Amino acid sequence: MLTRDDAWTLLCEYTRGDSLRKHALAVEAVMRAYARRLAEDEEKWGMVGMLHDFDYEMYPNPPDHPMKGSEILREQGYSAEIRRAILGHANYTGVSRDTLLARGLYACDELTGFVVACALVRPNGIWDLEAKSVKKKLKDKAFARTVNRDEVYEGAAELGVDLGEHIDFIIAALRDVACDVGLKPPSDALAGAGTTKSD
Repeated sequence: MLTRDDAWTLLCEYTRGDSLRKHALAVEAVMRAYARRLAEDEEKWGMVGMLHDFDYEMYPNPPDHPMKGSEILREQGYSAEIRRAILGHANYTGVSRDTLLARGLYACDELTGFVVACALVRPNGIWDLEAKSVKKKLKDKAFARTVNRDEVYEGAAELGVDLGEHIDFIIAALRDVACDVGLKPPSDALAGAGTTKSD
């Protein structure tokens, strides 16, 4: 039975960059939160979130990513369901997102990265970020330009969630792992803004 520790070891073997590791942890946290909300397997959803880009640093060009990664995951003993969900997060693979797990990853991947980018440019970081601010940034094509806006909108639609509620859910999940994913803890963020923490 493969564990989260196994997934983290595999991620670190193929991914040296700190930013990509933090992205993996961020998407893992959001996927785990959605698994709890939807009464799905939290460990499985978390692994998919953590490993979806584990091969990207070594194989950055499509279709090597995520096809090469899928081969490695198969050799490591990861299930066909996990591998298929990861393949489905890249539209150019042609693998349909025919499970809730696959649709969950697609809905969370790009948007989680975008929410983190929004938090990083705010004085209070993630702690006072709201969906309306994220939506406004989505319309600014110059901001976080590598994020595919079409995939953000498509992902929410495929998962069957309102975009604003989806963004707020991701923000809440990221607050729980803020320090792990490179976001300031609330006391630091609020102190830096010259405010005090309130409940």
